[in-house]
Amino acid sequence: MEHVPFERSVDLPPYRAILAVDAKGFTAEPGSTHEAISKSLLDLVGDALNGAGLHAEWERPAFLGPTGDGFAVGLSTRVLPYLVDPFPRLLQQRLAEHNRQARARLQLRVSLHVGPLPADPENPHWTGNGDSRNDTHRLLDSAPVKAVLAAASPRVTFVACIFSDRVFEDVIVAGYAGMQPDHCLPVTATVDGKAFSRQAWLYLPEVSGNLLGVLPSTPTSPSVAARPAQPKISGPRVKRNDGQVATTVESMTQHRGGDR
Repeated sequence: MEHVPFERSVDLPPYRAILAVDAKGFTAEPGSTHEAISKSLLDLVGDALNGAGLHAEWERPAFLGPTGDGFAVGLSTRVLPYLVDPFPRLLQQRLAEHNRQARARLQLRVSLHVGPLPADPENPHWTGNGDSRNDTHRLLDSAPVKAVLAAASPRVTFVACIFSDRVFEDVIVAGYAGMQPDHCLPVTATVDGKAFSRQAWLYLPEVSGNLLGVLPSTPTSPSVAARPAQPKISGPRVKRNDGQVATTVESMTQHRGGDR
């Protein structure tokens, strides 16, 4: 029987770790190179996941959905701590190796979320759809992570991560991941033209020097204000070549046209 929402109860699907990856500037590359870039993206992420000890999970994901310039993959919630650390650091290192030899440098945005999703590992490309996956893609496309990667040096910073608040609280603050919470920057994730606004957390495994000027401001979100050890920060303020100081992460998106 087809499920009709709100009329009767059904089983809640298992919770999944949802990892999404997107290549900055993909559409600016010649169309003839897109397939090769997409394949190298899967290989690079796979290498980093294997290096994090997640070979079995990568070989048999709950779901895997390519998006042309990226993909989303569903994995066991058990491995969420390893997706926080060391996966981003290993991906940064792998990209550094790749970019030393590649014609075009790759910079990747990574989002990480968790939530209930159906899945069929026997047909991974045709399953795993739901609100939690949609939110993962919204985080990936949000203004803060796009802006910080656009502002970062393409010769140093190859990965920009955005974690959902649930991942931050349940995995990082709770001490399951090998990362101090202070490595993350609180931001409000919004997407142009979408009714989407979420508390989220930026993390850069390798910070380029022009992103180091971070200025705190008064907390505005109750969920952030409740964490005295995690002050609300408006976003990186970046020195431009003319010596001027750019505005917050959200404004940088406007300055750069939401560069991907």
